[in-house]
Formats: sequence, C-alpha cells, structure tokens
Amino acid sequence: MAPGAPKERDELARTAWELTRRWFSSESLHARLGDAASAAGVPHPGSLKALAGLDAERPQSMRALAASMSCDASYVTSIVDTLEALGYVERRPCPEDRRVKLVQVTAEGRCAQDRAAEVITAPPEELSRLDDDELRHLVALLAKLLARET
Repeated sequence: MAPGAPKERDELARTAWELTRRWFSSESLHARLGDAASAAGVPHPGSLKALAGLDAERPQSMRALAASMSCDASYVTSIVDTLEALGYVERRPCPEDRRVKLVQVTAEGRCAQDRAAEVITAPPEELSRLDDDELRHLVALLAKLLARET
C-alpha cells in the first residue's frame, strides 16, 4: 500500500458510514416506520418492532421479547398490553414454568404483521435514483457487509 493509504481508507469508511447513518436517520425512512405502524394499526414504531419480532409459530417469553428489543421488561409489558388490547397477541402460561408468560401472535396479529411488511418491504423512493447496474452493485455490497464470517 502507498503511504497514507490506511488514513484514506479510514476516511472513506467514515464517510460511507456517515452517509449510511444519515440515510437511515432520514425523515423519509423514519416516516416509513410510522406508516408501517399505522398500516398495522399499532400506536407507534415500538409496538411495531415488538409485533414484527414475534413468530406466529413460536411464542416468546416476555423476557426474551425484551431482550430481542434491547429494552426494559416493564416497557415490553406496556407494549404487550397494547397489542393484547388490539387482539394481536395473547399471553399464555409456559407449559414448563407457569410463572413465565409466553406471547403468542393471533390471526389478527399475523394480518397486522403482513400489512406492516407491505409498507416496510416496498423499496424507498431514494433507490429509484440508481440505475440497474448501480442497484446490482449496491445489492452486492450490502450482501457482502451482511455476510457472516466463516
């Protein structure tokens, strides 16, 4: 490598990260989360995150849901109260330990997940600024960033 190359690489990496951070923090992408929450019929993106993180086939404990959301258990209790009032989830006792409550998605909750997914998975308008080759390149780069080391 030429002298100074590591510094230039670091600057490029910082710029790439800053641009990525700005895009994901943009008002348009933040509004998509609000739109998805509205489509699902939940009051805010926090409720949507909880609902979206639940698997209809595998109920989760309240503790596991809190851990997956990186938040306090009392916050999850409030969110699950809201989702339960909407008919999107049910609390059930764990068969192995009745002190543990499992959160189970209902059929209505699954429909709400699907409505939110339609909004979230629609490509953002910003991607229309890229031509087909640029999109292919972006897909390859993102796949590389998300690939697990083997």
